This record gives sequence, structure tokens and C-alpha cells, in this order.
Amino acid sequence: MQRVEQEIARLIKEIDYDEVTHLFSMLSGGKRLRAKLILKIASSDERAPLLAAIVELIHGASLLHDDVIDESHTRRGVASVNATEGSKTAVMLGDILYSKAFSELVSFDRDIAKVVSSSVTALSKGEMQDVKLAQIFNSDEDKYLDMLYLKTATLIEASAIAAALLVGKDIQTYGLYGRNLGLSFQIIDDILDITSDAVTLGKPSMNDYVEGKCTLPYIYLYQALDDADKQRLVFSHAKSIDTDEALWIKEKMEEHQSIERAFKLAHELSHEAMEAVSDDHALVSILDTMIKRSY
Repeated sequence: MQRVEQEIARLIKEIDYDEVTHLFSMLSGGKRLRAKLILKIASSDERAPLLAAIVELIHGASLLHDDVIDESHTRRGVASVNATEGSKTAVMLGDILYSKAFSELVSFDRDIAKVVSSSVTALSKGEMQDVKLAQIFNSDEDKYLDMLYLKTATLIEASAIAAALLVGKDIQTYGLYGRNLGLSFQIIDDILDITSDAVTLGKPSMNDYVEGKCTLPYIYLYQALDDADKQRLVFSHAKSIDTDEALWIKEKMEEHQSIERAFKLAHELSHEAMEAVSDDHALVSILDTMIKRSY
């Protein structure tokens, strides 16, 4: 990971613009999940840290754009770039990171470059679907999971496949692992948005629903409610939720085990991924840590 951070710093320095260096220094590195995945799958290849750095720049760019779209004022517990510097600056910084990542990506084998770049197209498509789904109350689980795959899981899946290509490992096996890791990771995030407090989250609790996002626990709750309670839940969609309403939603979720149902799906996806790479203890450990995390 130290090599990855060094490569990221080198790529940022090569952009040769002090403002970009300054703005990038304001970004929190996060969990570096994609980088860790690449390093563990392709540990024998000396170019793995560079590939990991490229993917982390792409991920960082997507978060900058995501914060602008969602009008988020915090990211990982600190002020977002769009909150402190404005949306125009955040978008341009994201564009610079994307461009730099792609300019480095072309030095890799064509198949590796194609799988990563194609995932960015899918990611952008997923972001657009997310915006469309947030305009109304979405109760369709399949639509939500399709969007989740595109917006979150596809870059993790691509990271796993690209790393496998780098060292000649089976791309189907590692692609399945990456896809399921990405889906279960985001489902756990959806759950924690409801169950964790604002200090832990670095943003208000139940913020997803306020932003119009009907994540799996809300979809499962809607399916279990009677008509009157369905109307009440839909009425709260994409609005500020007061304490009483938040308590009502959480009590109904507990009554109908909506969160447990979402966690069950995340666990099933995680277990399928573990079985695919059962001999690789490092990758199994990533899944185990992810499924048990508090944030």
C-alpha cells in the first residue's frame, strides 16, 4: 500500500498544477478497497501498485462527481470539495483525475485497459440511473440491484478482473468475487446508513432516504407494510425526517425484519464470493472484515 500511495503522489505531481495538488491533499484516502484487492490478486507483479493507483484515481474522481450530484457537504466525515471550493471546481478536479488515470491506463495490456475503462462507462450509467430512481419512490428490488451493480460493484469487479489478467489468473473466478464483494459492500453501507449514528457515519443518519434513495431495507419494508403504512412511508420519501418519523420507520423495520433481510442477501453474496476463492485466505479475510464492519 505504501507503493500505491507513492504512485498516486507521483501521478498527481505529474499533473503539474499546484491547485490540483492542494485540492487532492484535502481528499480522504478512504478504505482503498480496490487497491488492496488488486495488490492481493496480483501480488507477484511489480506493476500492480501502479494499476491500483490508477483505479484509486478513478474512484476518487467518481466520488467528487457523486458529491456534486447529491449536493453532499461531507465526505468521510470531512467537508467535501464541492462544499468548500464549489461544484465547478469539484467537477473539474474529477475530470482531471479521470483524464490522468486514463492516460496511464493505456500503458497496460489492451484487455486490462478495456475492462477498467468499460467499467467507468458502466459506473457513469449507474450514477444516472441512481438519479432517475431517486425522483420517485422505487420499490423494485431488481432495478435497485442493477443500479447498485453499475454504480458500485462494476469498478470493484473490474479491479479484480484486471488484476487477474495482469498475472494470468482465471478472470471468471475473480470477476465473480469482485462483483459480489462490491454488491455486498454497498448493501452493508445501506444498512449502516440506518443503524449507525451521525458521528460514526460522518453524515446524518438515514441520509440516503432524505436524498431520495430507496435502499434495500426501505424496499423490503414497503413490501411488508399494509396500504396505509405504505402511503406514510412514501410520503416521507426525499424529505427531511423528524425524530418521530425516523423512529417509526426504524420500529417498522424491526417489526418486519427489513434490515435482517438485506443483511441476509449481503451475506449470501459474500458467501458465494468466499467459495469462489476459498483457497485465498487474504481475499476471504477482506470479505469477512467487510461483512462485519461497523463502518
